[in-house]
Amino acid sequence: MEIKKAIKLAKENNQKAFNFLLNTYWDDVFGFQLKRIENENDAEDITIQTFSKAFDRIETFDERYKFKTWLITISKNIHIDLIRKEKSKPKASISKDDEEKAYQVLDEAPSPEDKLITEQNLAKLLRDIKKLKPHYQEVINLRYFQELSYKEISEKLNEPINNVKVKLLRAKKLLAEIIQKK
Repeated sequence: MEIKKAIKLAKENNQKAFNFLLNTYWDDVFGFQLKRIENENDAEDITIQTFSKAFDRIETFDERYKFKTWLITISKNIHIDLIRKEKSKPKASISKDDEEKAYQVLDEAPSPEDKLITEQNLAKLLRDIKKLKPHYQEVINLRYFQELSYKEISEKLNEPINNVKVKLLRAKKLLAEIIQKK
């Protein structure tokens, strides 16, 4: 699929076009952010937000410009906004008692290991899922094991629906790559 066609289809809300654009430009946007902030997790979060915002506003894209430039501009603006928010936040201090209490909270959620039932294919799939970063594991778990809707996942994670969709697209792509390597 060529870029202009993908953009046109994405403007018509075609999911495959969104997936194509995400796969085509992910490395460019992620690499741009990684150079700026030198933190892989933050760069990934900003990249997810970039695609979420871009896909949400794709109809405003002016085809006289390059799509990559448009994405990088969105990404840069998100980063600037985050810096501004951080500067305006009051700094909270955490006491030793608070920190110790936080470590004593039990996580009663069933882990993927608890779900290793009898099926061997499920066990292999869960092992592959464990190779993903925790936030990708979480969205896959919520969507496919707990069978929550995008809206429910969005509320549970306190993130916009488009962020959830982009994370799921990315998680599925990474999981497919892990499975194909075997």
